[in-house]
Amino acid sequence: MIISHKYRFIFIKTRKTAGTSIEVMLSSLCDESDVCTPIYPPEIGHVSRNYKGRWSLGNEISRQRNGLNLKSATDWLKSRPFRNHSSAEDVKSRVSVSIWNSYTKFCVDRNPWDKTLSHFHMCKQRSNPPKSFTEYLSAKELCLNYPLYSDRHGKVLVDRVLRYENLESELFALLDELGVPHLGALQVNAKGNYRKDRRHYREVYSDKQRAIVEQEFAPEIALLGYQF
Repeated sequence: MIISHKYRFIFIKTRKTAGTSIEVMLSSLCDESDVCTPIYPPEIGHVSRNYKGRWSLGNEISRQRNGLNLKSATDWLKSRPFRNHSSAEDVKSRVSVSIWNSYTKFCVDRNPWDKTLSHFHMCKQRSNPPKSFTEYLSAKELCLNYPLYSDRHGKVLVDRVLRYENLESELFALLDELGVPHLGALQVNAKGNYRKDRRHYREVYSDKQRAIVEQEFAPEIALLGYQF
């Protein structure tokens, strides 16, 4: 997650959408006043900063009263306010109203059928991996990004949701609008190239599996118009 005061943008990092590659590239714009959260494992060229800073206690108290469990002031002071995958709702509660209202908030999302298959192959690298794609889908540990850029009522909080399929063109068009100098090509890191089966996702899904993803990812499908 990045907050750039010079270029007045907030980047909400989603999952399985080249988020680390984007964060590394955008971190080169950051100076001592900006927020840049740590990434693990560390990447060359990325420097985290200001992610431990205090947030707006008034905003947080108001947010807690609106439905979350109230934490003590001690808990607030001990907590790290900004995380690598901080949601837009969390960031909104931790920055001033003027920053939130005037900065461009953006993120990236991806065709859910393609993203789900990619996430399944990543999960297969775990110590206790799913035995099959069907088992993975049944576990409902899906790579849902919509909650990262919407509030608890489902309202989208960011100004732009870029499509992973058009990532470079959409990202650089947005950066041009923000007055960001050309940063060179986006170096997308495949994170170990987990996916050995390179078939198109349409060749992998059964009708039942397709329907599960369609149901679970309904909000982003409706928002971004993705089709199987």
